[in-house]
Amino acid sequence: MATIRPFGAIRPIPDKAAAIAALPYDVYNRQEAKEVVKDNPDSFLNIDRAETQFDDSVDTYAECVYEKAHDLLWEKIDKGDFLRENAPCYYIYELTMDGRVQTGIVACASIDDYENQVIKKHENTRADKEADRIHHVDSCNAQTGPIFLAYRANSVIREIVAKTKQTEAVYDFVSDDGIRHRVWVICAKEDIDAIQTAFGGIGEIYIADGHHRAASAVKVGLKRRSEHPDYDGTEEFNYFLSVLFPDEELMIMDYNRVIKDLNGLSSDAFLAKVQEMFEVKPVEGEDRKPGKKGDFSMYLDGKWYLCTIREADRSSDPVKGLDVSLLQDLLLSPVLGIGDPKTDQRIDFVGGIRGLDELERRCGADGDCVCAFAMYPTDIQELFAVADAGLLMPPKSTWFEPKLRSGLFIHEI
Repeated sequence: MATIRPFGAIRPIPDKAAAIAALPYDVYNRQEAKEVVKDNPDSFLNIDRAETQFDDSVDTYAECVYEKAHDLLWEKIDKGDFLRENAPCYYIYELTMDGRVQTGIVACASIDDYENQVIKKHENTRADKEADRIHHVDSCNAQTGPIFLAYRANSVIREIVAKTKQTEAVYDFVSDDGIRHRVWVICAKEDIDAIQTAFGGIGEIYIADGHHRAASAVKVGLKRRSEHPDYDGTEEFNYFLSVLFPDEELMIMDYNRVIKDLNGLSSDAFLAKVQEMFEVKPVEGEDRKPGKKGDFSMYLDGKWYLCTIREADRSSDPVKGLDVSLLQDLLLSPVLGIGDPKTDQRIDFVGGIRGLDELERRCGADGDCVCAFAMYPTDIQELFAVADAGLLMPPKSTWFEPKLRSGLFIHEI
């Protein structure tokens, strides 16, 4: 059963929350991050990407970068930009995007639950990406970016959240991208006890987004255990910062593919191959977007085609039956020769938040690609099925929106 416990967050004073809150560190490259922080010294990206404080001659992963992250964080805390909760609490974090609301519980999850697979993953992680966040968390002595977790909806938690949201939020602001962010504090003992008990009855929690942050936080916790052999399990380093959302409120967007060449085939020859394998018809306008599982759209030579996977090719296997797997196994690998989409430089991925126009741009006269595939989004229950089977999804299977902001909640370890 899951151990999801309250904690005393370090969080921005209300007047600073909107300026401090920042998109996750990994949505930017170095130059993009520098542009973001240039005119916003309060942005938490200054801390999450402290290389922005140095000229480009300083390596992103230099020791001085992590020291700078530590110093910036604790200077801001010391000067009063942040407050420290005086007792363990749960927090409600609500995000509203295009009229759709999703509401999570901010809490700390157990590294033992991660190790014992009560908290389940669906992606592998890369050691080089882990190393950066391990160093960042260890140097800052704090977890600054929450892990996005999902659980099957629970009526007790739902009722407490609904009741709390009738009160005044401690934060309520709209970020530059139009997302509304609201936060409430749950500090009543009876509510805290009820939430903790409810999570204690949930057998599976799932990492939706933030696999590298989760793995890094766990490894720092294990490192701290080795440094403190008399630990008793109550120390903060045994837990990692999370926001937990019920499955009924989550939306996964499409994660689309763009292809840089047709593996020596002409457009006509490639289209003929596609028509051999799928039911294909020309589409335009709103019909460009696939409307159900088993459909994907292809953009080739300025034209859109709706492609339907034939029933005989579908699979009940949790991974092989995913649309992204079927596209890969039926077309990308055997016809285009893209055997490993994680490493092949001839394929790229475009998050659904950027829309189909971005696929057309990438395949246009000034683009770098010749063909695009617009996918129907993976469903949250498909993600659960893959994780429950102890399997891994293909790369770039899910795109979650809206993104959780960093800097609104800090967990000191």
